[in-house]
Amino acid sequence: MARARRSMQELIGRRRRAGFVGRGDERAAFRQNLDLPPEDERHRFLFHIHGNAGVGKTFLVRELEQIARERGALTAYVDEGVGSVPEAMAAMSREFAGQGHEVKKFDRALAAWRERRHEAEAVVAGLEPEGPSPVTATAVRAGLAGLGLIPGAGPFVGAVDATQFAQYADRLRRGLSARFASQDDVQLVLSPEQVLTPKLLDELADLASTVPWIVLFFDTYERIAPFADAWLYETMTTDRHGTLPANVVVVTAGQRPFDTARWAGFADFMTDVPLGPFTEAEARGLLADRGVVAEPVVAEVLRLTGGLPLLVSTLAEQRPTDPDDIGDPSATAVERFLKWEPDPVRRGVALACALPRRLDADVFRAVAERPEDETEALYDWLRGLPFVGERSDRAQYHDVVRASMLRLQRRRSPRGWARRQRRLAEEFGRWQEETAAGRPADELWADAQWRELRLEESYHMLCALPAREALPLLLGDVTGACTEGEVVARRWVQTLVEAGEDADSEAVRAWGRDLLGALEEGIFEALGLLLHRGCLDTSAQVLARVMRARELRRRSDYEGAVAECEHAMEADADSWHAYYWRALVRADLRDHESAVADLDRAEELSPDNARVLYARGEYRREQGLYGAALGDLDRAVALQPGYGGAWASRGVTQYALGRLDRAHSDLDRALDLDPEDVWALTSRSRVWRDRGEHDRQLADLDRALRLLPDSPWIACVRGDALRNAGRDEEALAEYDRALRINPDYASAHASRGASLANLGRHGEALAALDRALELVPDYPWAMDRRTEVLLALSSPPRS
Repeated sequence: MARARRSMQELIGRRRRAGFVGRGDERAAFRQNLDLPPEDERHRFLFHIHGNAGVGKTFLVRELEQIARERGALTAYVDEGVGSVPEAMAAMSREFAGQGHEVKKFDRALAAWRERRHEAEAVVAGLEPEGPSPVTATAVRAGLAGLGLIPGAGPFVGAVDATQFAQYADRLRRGLSARFASQDDVQLVLSPEQVLTPKLLDELADLASTVPWIVLFFDTYERIAPFADAWLYETMTTDRHGTLPANVVVVTAGQRPFDTARWAGFADFMTDVPLGPFTEAEARGLLADRGVVAEPVVAEVLRLTGGLPLLVSTLAEQRPTDPDDIGDPSATAVERFLKWEPDPVRRGVALACALPRRLDADVFRAVAERPEDETEALYDWLRGLPFVGERSDRAQYHDVVRASMLRLQRRRSPRGWARRQRRLAEEFGRWQEETAAGRPADELWADAQWRELRLEESYHMLCALPAREALPLLLGDVTGACTEGEVVARRWVQTLVEAGEDADSEAVRAWGRDLLGALEEGIFEALGLLLHRGCLDTSAQVLARVMRARELRRRSDYEGAVAECEHAMEADADSWHAYYWRALVRADLRDHESAVADLDRAEELSPDNARVLYARGEYRREQGLYGAALGDLDRAVALQPGYGGAWASRGVTQYALGRLDRAHSDLDRALDLDPEDVWALTSRSRVWRDRGEHDRQLADLDRALRLLPDSPWIACVRGDALRNAGRDEEALAEYDRALRINPDYASAHASRGASLANLGRHGEALAALDRALELVPDYPWAMDRRTEVLLALSSPPRS
């Protein structure tokens, strides 16, 4: 049966969907692009929409998204609600799932990143209770340097040269132990794009075969470009992370044009879409769509708005019928926005609700200050205003409108402004205290919910109080934010910038600008700026010093790290953090005796501190002081029964003492707490090996390999297990896989040589062992195997 043709009315209705009027050329260009196959030279893979705030970028993006879906496309929308590339990829996954296309393999990898983020950071930084052993810390740093992933270097820096890598490789190979499994966790957290992006691209490849197009939208690009632009460029223009299906189209929208230094070579494959104010015809079309057709009224709206789409739309929604309804030409933008709302309560609520940066029902109640029986209806009314949009589960004013309303309130009633800002700060502070109740202060900065409440309290304090009163408190918070990494620190500093603008405080603005500039260099430099200006109280100074020590330790600048710890001790002689961090650095330098002495002092200052006990237990285990290590680890798990890392460490210690049953029990407990703890899995595999249960040994290693499929270390350990079971052909496959991932992996070359020798392939075995010794000249095990091979080669064949 022939398909019924659509009516004129239906087609006109679709074109007017959601009240979208104008931007006909831009929409037509996008539609035409979806009509062209990717192989057509006219097809464009990237559209970049840009223009000043209020020109309708988001409205156009949403319209293009609807056009794409009408063509059967799978779409994903990402905006400034994300703070990093992994969060952007997570948003894509959620959008795909909402359209019935789950990306389960990627979601599992993403879950692993989320679960291991703090634990993996702890391996490098020692910040979390699962502080690294000195061997692990050295090994991880070497591995990261070899892969170009040193923190601060960015996600796409190329690998260092072979000479530099070889210098790191020696320490890396010497440091192989059960604890070294955390190297992959560290890579996952410090440069998650390297691990997650290939998995997402694999999923996109599968999806691309089921839909005609995949269209990815990145809105408010000026906010996400600082962390996403390089990643997007690499993903679209190189195969470093894998290949992107040809039927993927990317749409970005922001206030600025694309960075020509980076994207100039891509110009032939993208469409630049600059947006300015509406043309007169477009503005008239939007007004007519709302029933505003009287020429004097239309002319006045055009004059007052200058064609800015947001203002045209806002005024059109009021449907004025007389020029006098539009108001005095000298009236502020805010008065024009609210001119046609006669209810003074609603007008007051709309103004008051511009104060918070985002609104939910709780914030609305606090700022609106209306009786409970009115709040629900008022909140629904507010969310329906044309300048109020929805971001996730919150409402947010458009920047242009909010800025105008803030200026109006601040200038009209400075005292009323300060009073309302103080009230909001108090509310956020109260909610923050409820979130923190009964929890150690050291845990709070790792809690995203607590941080969000603290951040909003900080913003409103900056708006309510003179800069000289608020800044010292807030700059101390910037120091705390630095403990959670650059993404969190940047949000705090950006809040300083925004508060400076909104409160018209040059002192706050200047601090925000200066700290943003320092953060471009890294957290170490930002903390240095805070310390240099002498504005931090004692506790913040100590925290800044130990965080600088953390950064220097990551750079292997141990002397500088010790100096920072000692500066912290000068500021506060009773700071357990300073002794704890100096202990970590001294352990890196193999000075375990001094490290344990520092931890002894840290325990005196902070009794029953599980983090300190865990670190001391680890160092004593590294020294072979198993009895003393067990004492510390026993106390750590008693104080914090859910401390998976301490259970795993105690299991490894029990194993070293030959107590297989106890080791098995502790490692089982560690895996109950975290079923994907790779260190615990690989450690338990040794227990199975010693019990002769090779199938279970391989089962644990198989699980570890599924969790970290790109780990050369786990592939090599699995190969060793197969070799020890007499399965040398299978072992060779694992060693080869490890070497495909890391061609300079000395242990894989040596173990490969041993399996080749077992198979009687002595010439190949000698070449593999020679390569291992070329990489690590003083490698005893490889030397012994090479001697055995030479003897076999020199022995006369048996008759």
